[in-house]
Amino acid sequence: MTQVHSKTKQLAAALTLAVGAAVPLAMIAAPAPAVAAAGDLDKAVAALRGISTMKANFTQTDRSGQTMAGQLTLKRPGKIRFDYGKSAPMLVVSNGKSLYLVDYDVKQVERWPISSSPLGALLDPSRDVKRYGKLVPTSHSGVVSVEVRDPKRPEFGVITLIFQRDAASPGGLKLTHWVALDAQNNRTTVRLSNHRYGMSVADSAFTFSDPRKSSRRPR
Repeated sequence: MTQVHSKTKQLAAALTLAVGAAVPLAMIAAPAPAVAAAGDLDKAVAALRGISTMKANFTQTDRSGQTMAGQLTLKRPGKIRFDYGKSAPMLVVSNGKSLYLVDYDVKQVERWPISSSPLGALLDPSRDVKRYGKLVPTSHSGVVSVEVRDPKRPEFGVITLIFQRDAASPGGLKLTHWVALDAQNNRTTVRLSNHRYGMSVADSAFTFSDPRKSSRRPR
């Protein structure tokens, strides 16, 4: 495996294990003159639950600054796909039960339970965000920041979901990005743009061709 491919795979793996945009990250942690409004946590949960299907462009950046781009597809309940297109011969996909990192270059598939990934906060907000989430003060009244961590399972890491108030988005909040920190303090930032909601998405979009059974990547 080349060094470039190794770094690319590490970045994709960081998304699955640790897993941003119009708002600078400094706004997330800055002392906030704007206090989070009462009920914003419930609004964030409602906004996530209000997304039946969504597609968006994404850029994913690790702490060293390496960036990959692609398209995200989400469908309730529990399904998500990160397609890197021509930028990388790999795929991150959840079928609602498990999260997979599929590497077509070396013909490998890695699997994790969704419950072991911070992405569970995005895929099952009623359970993870409602139970483990807390509002993080921001310096902008139009921004809602929610930090999600399970204090009993620190190895699962922390994910901070950043929303902007947007009347056109489900629940009046648009998920603009998230920042994930794993147990080794590796940070991954995923920024979303060009959000589209409510389209028809077949369940087959969350399956994949197993490279271990084929010598060629499907086209």
